[in-house]
Amino acid sequence: MPTRILVAEDDVEMCRLLAWTLEQDGYLVTEVHTGVGLLEHIRRAMTPHAAPHDVPDLVVSDMRMPGRSGLEILAAMRRLDAPIPFILISAFASPELHEEAARLGAAAVFDKPFDLDRLRDAVRALRQPV
Repeated sequence: MPTRILVAEDDVEMCRLLAWTLEQDGYLVTEVHTGVGLLEHIRRAMTPHAAPHDVPDLVVSDMRMPGRSGLEILAAMRRLDAPIPFILISAFASPELHEEAARLGAAAVFDKPFDLDRLRDAVRALRQPV
């Protein structure tokens, strides 16, 4: 089964670009466009009745989205004990954001604009496609 990546980005065109880029590398990508949608997806995936293929292998999330921020989602994932690697992307990154993301266990933080090849390399390092 291909590696499953959950991409959360409120800019639909950016979300589609990220998804398309990752799909080209053989990943199975699900898109969500709000922080609430991302959190709901993670919560459903972490229930005892969820099928193993419902749990994403990796999350790539924007920082600022309607409903919840990427950092709020990352903190909630840690409270849910969800051991899913998390990559945060932000157009509003600061040293404090990088520090907080690292404290919460983010695998990487990318400041927009970023090189898609660097993102692909980070994803590849975390999850090899089948």
